[in-house]
Amino acid sequence: MNGCKVAIVGGGILGLELAARLSADGCAVTVFEGASQSGGLAAPAPIGTYTWDRFYHVILGSDSYLQAFLNDLGLSHQLRWGTTRTGFYVDGRLYSMSSTLEFLRFPPLSLVDKARLAATIWHASGIKNWKPLESLLATEWLRTWSGQRTVDRIWLPLLRAKLGDNYRRASAAFIGAIITRMYAARRSGMKREVFGYVEGGYATVLRACEDRLRRLGVELRAGRAVTGIRSRPDGVTLDFAGGPSEEVDRVVLTIPCSRIADLCPQLTAAEQTRLRRVTYQGIICASFLCRQPLAGYYVTNITDSWVPFTAVIETTSLVDRATFGGNNLVYLPRYVTQDDPFWNKSDAEIQREFLAALQRMYPRFSSTDVIAFQIARVREMLAVSTLGYSDEVLPPVRTSLDNVFIVNSAQIAHGTLNVNETLALAVTKSAELSPYLRPALPRVSAAGVAC
Repeated sequence: MNGCKVAIVGGGILGLELAARLSADGCAVTVFEGASQSGGLAAPAPIGTYTWDRFYHVILGSDSYLQAFLNDLGLSHQLRWGTTRTGFYVDGRLYSMSSTLEFLRFPPLSLVDKARLAATIWHASGIKNWKPLESLLATEWLRTWSGQRTVDRIWLPLLRAKLGDNYRRASAAFIGAIITRMYAARRSGMKREVFGYVEGGYATVLRACEDRLRRLGVELRAGRAVTGIRSRPDGVTLDFAGGPSEEVDRVVLTIPCSRIADLCPQLTAAEQTRLRRVTYQGIICASFLCRQPLAGYYVTNITDSWVPFTAVIETTSLVDRATFGGNNLVYLPRYVTQDDPFWNKSDAEIQREFLAALQRMYPRFSSTDVIAFQIARVREMLAVSTLGYSDEVLPPVRTSLDNVFIVNSAQIAHGTLNVNETLALAVTKSAELSPYLRPALPRVSAAGVAC
């Protein structure tokens, strides 16, 4: 051990993987998580008599960091792959968009529109450096490549569904990251959509991750919400709700930027301003178990504005239904801005509204088939890549406080938030942190005495 005591605030996948890597470098690491369990957005939750992911997740064949992570945890043998289908709900009708032939037959767009849409996706999938496109709005870039009709019929509804009014501020780099990941889900040749999952979901992954951390000597403290961070010349003091303070040598913050600004009043005014400039998108996500499948698509993209959720994710079109006793697990996400009045709706109101919309979309669906229904909410889920994001908004790892560092998902400038991108961030930023995670040297007085 190098003797450096490091605290990581935030026990999501990012914080846990950082803890493993910093511990391997010789640091004595403690992870503080305010919630009752670690995992963050990947945390599991009970639904009926079963347990699965609180939010929907999927693994792509191109997710190299995630697959390496699972291999390190000894879980590669529990990784399962399946071919899925994609649906589009447009003008009150459900269409399959799961093959090249179905794409060519897609009625809402003309052949010219389809050609331009295909060219947009092909072009985006080949771009390696998206930073220059941070100077362009997503709508401007899409209009140039796809044309106004395709933007109006497809892209704008999808952008509004994903970002609400924040779509007006998103850069081309943001939509590019989404297109690139969508394209990566398709295998070459027949372009089949292939997704993967781990048996047992992320509950399996997190158990293995926590076991590894304990073997490394990392201390995990869930239910310990940090309420204040005070930098000292020789370290950092952490304050907690209803508990004594603790002192460490360094602290790494993986939590959202606005919370960092609240916890660290010693940061400069410029740092506070930059942190609060990050635009976060929230999510209100329903998940439910039902006896009958809806349409069998893994994801159904929705362009009709009357639908209160932004997509339908039929998880059991990929995951074996036997996992849920032969029933079907479905997610209904709604991405919302911070000031969206939808936050004020109760869970019961959302359930009634969502189920009524499902009955309208799928005439054979009946709410009497629903076995369990729940709502999960996260206000600061996704940092939106706005104009000039990398240079003007993205938070740097080092702060003006010598012992306080930032590693969070807002530093994913040209990617879409997912577990693979999060793990990639942990790998790159742990290497960047390493030179600064050394024990503080004692200060020496003019008389040569340690003080």
